[in-house]
Amino acid sequence: MIFRQLFDPVSCTYTYLLAGHAGGEALIIDPVLDGVERYAELLGELDLRLVKALDTHLHADHVSGLGALRDRFNCITVMGAESTVDTVSMRVRDGDAVDIEGLELGAMHTPGHTDDSYCFLLPDRVFTGDTLLIGGSGRTDFEGGDAAEQYRSIFGKLLLLADETLVFPGHDYNGRTVSTIAEERRLNPRLQVRTLEDYVAIMDALDLPDPKLMDTAVAANRSIGIGQSAGDRGLGVDDALMLRSSPGVVFVDLREDRERARDGVIPDSLHVPYGGLEPRLGPGGDLAELLAPEGRRVVFYCSYGERSALAVKMARECGHGAAYHIMGGMEAWKGAQAPVIGAAGKAEGP
Repeated sequence: MIFRQLFDPVSCTYTYLLAGHAGGEALIIDPVLDGVERYAELLGELDLRLVKALDTHLHADHVSGLGALRDRFNCITVMGAESTVDTVSMRVRDGDAVDIEGLELGAMHTPGHTDDSYCFLLPDRVFTGDTLLIGGSGRTDFEGGDAAEQYRSIFGKLLLLADETLVFPGHDYNGRTVSTIAEERRLNPRLQVRTLEDYVAIMDALDLPDPKLMDTAVAANRSIGIGQSAGDRGLGVDDALMLRSSPGVVFVDLREDRERARDGVIPDSLHVPYGGLEPRLGPGGDLAELLAPEGRRVVFYCSYGERSALAVKMARECGHGAAYHIMGGMEAWKGAQAPVIGAAGKAEGP
């Protein structure tokens, strides 16, 4: 595994870059906007392809790099299902997995610092965001914060992990880089409590100033979604439904297997996961051949419309002008009670 821990000195944020092997797919956790150039350099140095970027929660102390990374690398953006961010490519729930080639991170919903806080687990380590810090825990006085919920997240989930599990936090203000579950259980002063009420009393007594960038950061981080109109290529559900019965129109599902199994599929659609789309649109690719006949059109869709808008852009860059997408994705489709097949596997790719 390739692992890099990067530090933003302004917000004291840790960003993590992960990959299964050299030359493979990469994932970035909690990117900072000001660090995007450095991440790009590092990806090039390590010969990695960024396929996913995730935020552990809606940040209040820095502007997230999710949108900039998506625009630069066409990568999938990931956040928890509870997040109030306008649009990301993929929303995870407790118990879901975030996959890249050679790695699988387990998603653990750990509300308290914010109601959309998540930790992400590998067999030997956990990325705790602002839920559990080295020698501390994330403040709970922001909107969506709840000290009692944080107690349950820490004591009912994180501290049940194996003692030797490495703890990589979202921040540290004292130069520390890593801890373990056993060390935090034994040494973290906020965890030396007997009851939930004791923990709540500690958190309620904190008198911390607001982060300097809070007003700017929260507003910016809630509005990272890509414009989905894609010129004249974005379709509302009604227009997409009308196209379904037209000759030469193919619907292409860009989601991953877990999303399809959970939310169902549009009948008769092909399955082409977004991560493998680009070569299939290139010379000799099956989707390029599918689009070759005059009058043939492709309608991409995903969960929320972000990946499909990027797919339209990618298709047009490959010379395929007859590519469209469903704005709002499967969420909008199901909200309009349009036809759905409940089980995945009935609409396979070419």
